Amino acid sequence: MVRVFIVYEQEPDAERYERHAELCRKVPGGTFRSGKVFGAPMGEPRFAYYAEWEFADLDAFKAAARTEEFMATGKDAMELGVRFDVHFAAVE
Repeated sequence: MVRVFIVYEQEPDAERYERHAELCRKVPGGTFRSGKVFGAPMGEPRFAYYAEWEFADLDAFKAAARTEEFMATGKDAMELGVRFDVHFAAVE
């Protein structure tokens, strides 16, 4: 399984983020989820918001990453006005 996870420094505007999430849900082959980070083991959480895609395997991820839908999500994310980091993980 491949997981793409995104951490946001601030919580995005809810209405604007829902439009972004709709784009993310259109990426073929992936399951998209997101939510507010509500805590950390010690002190305040470093990030305020989290999102992820889950893909069955590396081939499914590579196929999705080449689509117009996937590229549109990246462009739209840059327009959210919130700093974020994107990471790719192989989940065993």
